[in-house]
Amino acid sequence: MSRAFVRETEALDELPERLVSEHRNLVTPEGLALIEGEIKRLQENLAAAHEAADRNGVARASHDLRYWNQRLATAELQPVTSDVSVVAFGVRVTLERDDGRIQKFRIVGEDEANPAKGSISYVSPMAQALMGKVAGDTVKAGTGEAEIIKIE
Repeated sequence: MSRAFVRETEALDELPERLVSEHRNLVTPEGLALIEGEIKRLQENLAAAHEAADRNGVARASHDLRYWNQRLATAELQPVTSDVSVVAFGVRVTLERDDGRIQKFRIVGEDEANPAKGSISYVSPMAQALMGKVAGDTVKAGTGEAEIIKIE
């Protein structure tokens, strides 16, 4: 039978598991708090769904809770570095692109990364290009280049 004819409640019981990255789960203190906050929110959603006898809500919350509990179990909290002479996990890097644009990125864990808000995953190509570099170094950035002008 086509999935188009399956009731929605049945389909949610069969949600595929969320993929967990094969990379180490490095986290900043803020990233760890994000994971813990997401678990708390999902536990509250799960309790409310159970109380309301909402099978779909239970399935969704349970599904997401399994993922975030896995992320918490594998989280490796990285100490805040005071050495800002070299690009490393947790630092903020200011770049000047060859077209004159200035960009700032903080290198964080995968779950915390949000490029629109200025944070990139440590496994991203840009972060990988920046790791171990110092102010004044130039790195490949997309189709051009960027100079590291500040590390904080």
